[in-house]
Amino acid sequence: MLALLLLNFASPTCATAEEPDVATMVQRAAAYLAGAQSQDGSYSKHLGTGITSLATTGLLHHGRSPQDPLVAKSLAFLAAQVQPDGGIYQTGSRYRNYETCLAMMCFSAANQTGAYAALLQGAEAFVKQLQWNAEEGHDLASTSYGGAGYGKHNRPDLSNTSFLIDALKTVGNAADDPALQRALVFVSRCQNLETEHNQTAFAAKNPDGGFYYTVAAGGSSQAGETATGGLRSYGSMTYAGLKSMIFAGVSVDDPRVQAAYQWTQRHYALSENPGMGQQGYFYYLHTLAKALDAIGDAQITAANGTKHDWRQELLTELARRQQENGSWFNPNQRWLENDPNLVTGYVLLTLAYCQER
Repeated sequence: MLALLLLNFASPTCATAEEPDVATMVQRAAAYLAGAQSQDGSYSKHLGTGITSLATTGLLHHGRSPQDPLVAKSLAFLAAQVQPDGGIYQTGSRYRNYETCLAMMCFSAANQTGAYAALLQGAEAFVKQLQWNAEEGHDLASTSYGGAGYGKHNRPDLSNTSFLIDALKTVGNAADDPALQRALVFVSRCQNLETEHNQTAFAAKNPDGGFYYTVAAGGSSQAGETATGGLRSYGSMTYAGLKSMIFAGVSVDDPRVQAAYQWTQRHYALSENPGMGQQGYFYYLHTLAKALDAIGDAQITAANGTKHDWRQELLTELARRQQENGSWFNPNQRWLENDPNLVTGYVLLTLAYCQER
């Protein structure tokens, strides 16, 4: 069975000679989610609330209304998870920032009538309170300053911080909001680029312009270290850093943005997460689509000079990987991507950025 699943991941499951039909892909994915949804409206509840938020936001971004039965059940489930502190997570969760930020993006997409305004206000205050700053004893000199994290230690990392930035932007915070500017400090320090914004110990050790997981608590990259002790850049974090800088108001002409964008050009790939292979592959595609949409270029020029229509190429790749039941999944289980509910949510969000808006 595993061999068959691996074969399906590497080979077309629904490819045709025709251009991918986004509407059909979304329809098949929605049909899958309708069958996968629990009676209480959740998806993969044993893994927390985040997957329900991702899947529901994906459906909302493709035209489902908050009153649609599939969406309404999930919104009711998520609303029931609002905690006294304003966060939106299941009791005992170690992923409060991730889960609340994802829920904020979901409820924001469903908030056409203002029904969730108070809920969103409470969630916004909660995630801002989680952000590392002077209240936690970390001022501007600390490598933790401005970041957001998870777990018992709550150590800040670029992934959590990028979700924080996405959520704050989604609910209407301007780029000059103090929380976004604090987050930008942390993001800039996770880049392999020495600038006036980044004088950390790792900045000059691997100056390729890409991003790694965290500069905090001694620094760490999921892609490992270089021979000189630098932290290796990799695809998903570089795109996360790129979009985060833009959302926090950094100009596309800024050296930080230019260096990150040049890294993506040198490592442009849709078959893997550069530096990580198939680990976090669908998370990578989502961050790639969101970042390139934010840059605003319809094409990306690879290192060899080839121009790529990234939207069309990404649509083709996603159509190729859609399973017969309408879902997507990753046989590499790192970061829960062997859960088709999670990955189908990622893909629905990715598809929304693959269409010109």
